Formats: sequence, structure tokens, C-alpha cells
Amino acid sequence: MAQYQFSVRVQTRFLPEQSEPGEPMYAFAYTITVRNTGQVAAQLVARHWIIADARGHTEEVKGLGVVGQQPLLQPGEAFEYTSGCRLRTASGTMHGSYFCVAEDGARFEAPIALFVLDASGTDIPRTLH
Repeated sequence: MAQYQFSVRVQTRFLPEQSEPGEPMYAFAYTITVRNTGQVAAQLVARHWIIADARGHTEEVKGLGVVGQQPLLQPGEAFEYTSGCRLRTASGTMHGSYFCVAEDGARFEAPIALFVLDASGTDIPRTLH
């Protein structure tokens, strides 16, 4: 088991009631579960996302915490949150990382592997390391 490690599980959902295909604008929600799978308590301090639509338009988002929080996770603990994004196309991708600081002062990145946002309505839960 790694000393410093978070695992990330993502589930996506298309939001037709918040979308306007004629604009075009497609709304998506994603629920993320971050679990401390390491051996040391650590805090999720910041996020970094790269969001791309099907036409190759990309947006980079950086900020402190997630949904206004910077959760401190003991080994085995998890934190779940839901957020969202809007795309100009009916599909796209997201990936990124969380910047974390362990209680012993060690800093590490928790990668968030690429996942798909798709208005076809397929909800696919994924566990990413």
C-alpha cells in the first residue's frame, strides 16, 4: 500500500433539463468519491481540471478545494461531492488532479484519469487511481 494515495471514483450524468441544444449548451453533473487509500491522513487542498468538448475546445480550471471544502481524510475515509460543467457539444471529456498535503507535511498529486461526459445518457461509474 502506498503511503500517500487517494483513489477517485466518478459517475457522470447528463442534465437535459438544464441544457439548451439549440444554443448549443449541454449541462452535465459529476459525482466524485475521493478515498484515502494511503497510510497517512491527508487533506485535499486544490483541484486542477482540463475540460474538453468534442470540437477540441478546452478549458482549464484551477481552484482551492472542492465545492468550497478542503476535506481532511484519514486512511480509509472517503469524501463525496457533486459538481457540474457545461459543454458546447453533446459530449466531451474531463481529467485532472487534486493537490494534497499529508499530515506529516508531504505533498502529493492524486491524478484524476480521463472520463467521458456524454448526452446519450449512459451513466458509467468508474474507479480511477
